[in-house]
Amino acid sequence: MKQAIIVSTEDQHWRKSGVIARHWVPYKENQVECRLCPRHCRPRNGQFGFNRVRGTVDGKLYTFNYGKSVAATEELIETEAVNHYAPGARILSLGNVGCMMSCDFCQNWETSQVKHLNPSVVKYYTPEDIVKSCIDSGIGIISWTYNDPVVWHEFVVDTSILAKKQGIKTLYKSAFYIEQEPVKELIECIDIFSISLKSMSEDFYRKFTKAELGPVLERIKQVHASGRHLEISQLVITDRNDNRVDIGKTIDWVYENLGPDIPLHFVAFHPAYKYTEVARTSPEILYQGRRLAKKKGIKHCYLGNLFDENAANTFCTKCGHKLVERFGLKANVVGINKDNCCENCGTPTSIKYPFDGIKKLQEPDDFNVIRKTIFHWNVEANSLHVELTGSATQKVYLKVSSSSRKNAYYMLGKGISRIIISRDSDSEQQINLGWNADVALKFYPVLDRAHFPVLEDLDTSLKGIKSRKK
Repeated sequence: MKQAIIVSTEDQHWRKSGVIARHWVPYKENQVECRLCPRHCRPRNGQFGFNRVRGTVDGKLYTFNYGKSVAATEELIETEAVNHYAPGARILSLGNVGCMMSCDFCQNWETSQVKHLNPSVVKYYTPEDIVKSCIDSGIGIISWTYNDPVVWHEFVVDTSILAKKQGIKTLYKSAFYIEQEPVKELIECIDIFSISLKSMSEDFYRKFTKAELGPVLERIKQVHASGRHLEISQLVITDRNDNRVDIGKTIDWVYENLGPDIPLHFVAFHPAYKYTEVARTSPEILYQGRRLAKKKGIKHCYLGNLFDENAANTFCTKCGHKLVERFGLKANVVGINKDNCCENCGTPTSIKYPFDGIKKLQEPDDFNVIRKTIFHWNVEANSLHVELTGSATQKVYLKVSSSSRKNAYYMLGKGISRIIISRDSDSEQQINLGWNADVALKFYPVLDRAHFPVLEDLDTSLKGIKSRKK
């Protein structure tokens, strides 16, 4: 698929400078062929390729999104469909603009589809900025996520190499529409891959994502062969792939090509972008998918975007003892000993660094609440982004409490603009938020764990969505 899009005036107001891209070759005079993804776009001078952020200038391919990101957000590793690496770890999530696909159900269409982008959500970072924010806040993992990091390849690689030198791990959450050579670069600097396999249907990919299935499968196998940490997820979409046949094909492929030990996540979908006149994914089809996976022999199958006590726990594969207890994005290691074995029967677990993640921020010295508010959980929003407005260089501490949880503390500032807070238990109906500075905070309902919200108002966020009752 070779497509070029003329650079328009409205496109250029946030693309003020570019850097020469990787992975391209000259094609004709003043025209290049991009080799980053399987599309192999051939933009001429003054044109962008399919993703609208990579284009040709004077016969060279440039990327115009280097360092341009949505707000750097502190989240938890479970946000990225990663359950077998440092459960409960704090991560710094960053997302770019543009995408190699054009899914009509995109959960982050406001940033992945450039024609809909509000330039005010775009911030600029250097690789050094990102690494310093991690060091200053004690965060040990950078996550490349949201729209899709393939389109941001140069910045991802440069920052990940720098992070590696500082002992900071990196996580790559992607639909993985990418070529072999760029993946070789990623394998050298990325520690954790969480790959979203949309479907096992070629027709699904062509019709709903404007991409192809085959290259995605080959690149997944490439990562698996490298030995890097890998987990697979599939968004189960109402009336698209939410049936036994489609789910069964995914299970079969994972089992036959990756083996029974790779964690598999079935993730609930929220209606979005061009596909809104349907309900959220039925929880029952997710539970049915997990039963099918276990019957096939998949050892660990998890259900995402379900705030249910039985959706995402990890159990010993030999004796069934609970190893990690999860609710939503909360994780507690409850059954693993210091040797990373089941404390009941001694069987080694497949979880890497089980005790590196559960480290909570302690109450700051002389903490006094200056401003406060309350947020009520509901059937659509069980998580919340809290954003520090204005300069993110100042440091603001936030206390979160409820009738069912212990006080939790978060820090905003020092380069971190947002944090995620999630419902802590089935009984928790609301949270109390108090912070120690006379500054304004913004609150964005999060409709699923991979969602980067750009609207504060819940009613606006849910416009056109048919809700499925809890």
